[in-house]
Amino acid sequence: MDLIPALSNVLETVFGWQPVIFGAAKNLVSFFIVISFPLSFVFFIGIIYCVENLKKIRNREEEIYDTKTEPGYEVVAKVDKHLTNRWESVQKHMSSTNPNDWKQAIIEADIMLDDILTKMGYRGESVGEKLKRVAMGDFASLDDAWEAHKVRNRIAHDGSDFALSEHDAKETIQKYRKVFEEFYYI
Repeated sequence: MDLIPALSNVLETVFGWQPVIFGAAKNLVSFFIVISFPLSFVFFIGIIYCVENLKKIRNREEEIYDTKTEPGYEVVAKVDKHLTNRWESVQKHMSSTNPNDWKQAIIEADIMLDDILTKMGYRGESVGEKLKRVAMGDFASLDDAWEAHKVRNRIAHDGSDFALSEHDAKETIQKYRKVFEEFYYI
């Protein structure tokens, strides 16, 4: 049953008058029904077109902006022969019974630390200045690097007056080892 003619009939029988607005409303509703189907079809096609083009844009964005994560530092895929030779030299000095060889091993390890910090992009005149620029979260073994570097500074500044025990030398070299292993240099 059609609502508008039924309402029109009720108003005519109850009140005795035929409202003109219902005739116009009936024509207007019929017009919207006739127009809505083709418009719905056109809008549906438009939505499909937009979604497909959006997929193409997303694929191009993915190619351009490639969101793969990369490590903040360069992972050495191949073993660096130069660093390996230098680390073997440090180990050879540490196997000696001469305290001067132990001091030489610590100085050599500190030079390796300086080279690694430079490769990682830290700038400064000395290892100490480079270590000051390292953020705590970027370097898990930062405290070990500082402690080992302090021993190296005592060796460099006190020279032969600095008494280095074998235990302290091995502990210092172990701290350098932690730093080098963290960044896959040995």
